[in-house]
Amino acid sequence: YTSQPDLDLFKKVTKEAGCAIIGQTADLAPADKRLYGIRDVTATVESVPLITASILSKKLASGLSRLVLDVKCGSGAFMASQAEAKALAESLVAVANGAGLPTTALITDMDEPLATSAGNALEVLNTVEYLRGDVRDQRLHEVVLALGVEIVRGQSSDLSDQQAKAKLEATLSSGKAAEHFEKMVALLGGPKDFLKSATTTLPKAKISRSVFPIGHGLVDHIDTRTLGIAVIELGGGRRIASDTINHSVGLSHLAGKGATVDQHLPLCIVHAENENDFETAAALVQAAYHLGDETRRGPTIIERITF
Repeated sequence: YTSQPDLDLFKKVTKEAGCAIIGQTADLAPADKRLYGIRDVTATVESVPLITASILSKKLASGLSRLVLDVKCGSGAFMASQAEAKALAESLVAVANGAGLPTTALITDMDEPLATSAGNALEVLNTVEYLRGDVRDQRLHEVVLALGVEIVRGQSSDLSDQQAKAKLEATLSSGKAAEHFEKMVALLGGPKDFLKSATTTLPKAKISRSVFPIGHGLVDHIDTRTLGIAVIELGGGRRIASDTINHSVGLSHLAGKGATVDQHLPLCIVHAENENDFETAAALVQAAYHLGDETRRGPTIIERITF
C-alpha cells in the first residue's frame, strides 16, 4: 500500500475510487515539512497559527471544493481542553473560508478511545469490520455520521440532517462504502480482496492476552494519552524519527467509560512482541483506567464551528 503516492497516482486513485487515504507527499506542500522541522526545534509545534498553516497548506494545495475538519479535545487529543480545541477549530475555519475553501469543523470528544482498538493493523481491521457491518463501535459510528452529514449537506443543502444521515446509513448498509474502500486499497498497491483477506493479510503479534484491572467497578475516567504511550512502548509508534514501527502490536477490545470491569471482565487485550513489552503495556493500561461507582460521559460531538 503506497501511503505517499506521487501526484499522478493520487489523482488516479481519487478519480477511480472516489477517495485516497494517504500521508504527506514530497509534491504536495513540500515546504510544510521543512517548516515543521523548524517548529520542532524552536518549541513552536503548539502554535495555533502555525498549526493552521501546516494543516491548510496541504488541503488548499489539493484543490478541494469543500473541507470538513474533526478537531478533537480531551486526554487523548493534541488540544486537551475544549477552549484550546475551539481556538484551533475557529482559526482553521476562518483561514480556510478566507482562502475561498468552504469549511466547517466539529469538535469531538477524545477523553476515551474513539473505537475499541489502538495500533496500526488493529485499527485497520477495526475499519474493515466497521465497513463490512460486522461490528460498529457506537462513538466511532456517531463521529462518522456527523462528519458525513457535513459533507452531504455541503453538496445538497436542501437535505435535512436526518435525510443526510439516512443516505449515509444506506451507503454503509448496501456495502457501497466498503467497495470504494477496497478499490482504493487495491489502486494504492494493497490486496484486491482486502475486505475478505484482511484478517489473514494483516500482521499478528506473537502475544495476545487480556489485561485485568486492579480492583473492580465501573470505568469512570480513562487517561487516553497513557493508552497511546502503551502502544508506543509496544513498538506501535515512534519515539524518534528513525524508529521502525511494528504494525502488529497494540490494544484491542478496549473497555469504554461506563463499562464494568473486574477479574473476569478485562480492560483490554494487549498484542505484544514479547513478554517484557506485554508487562510494560499492561502496567500502563492499568494506570490509565480509573474505576468508581458511577460514570459521567459527555457528548461525543461537542460543538460545530462555522464561518
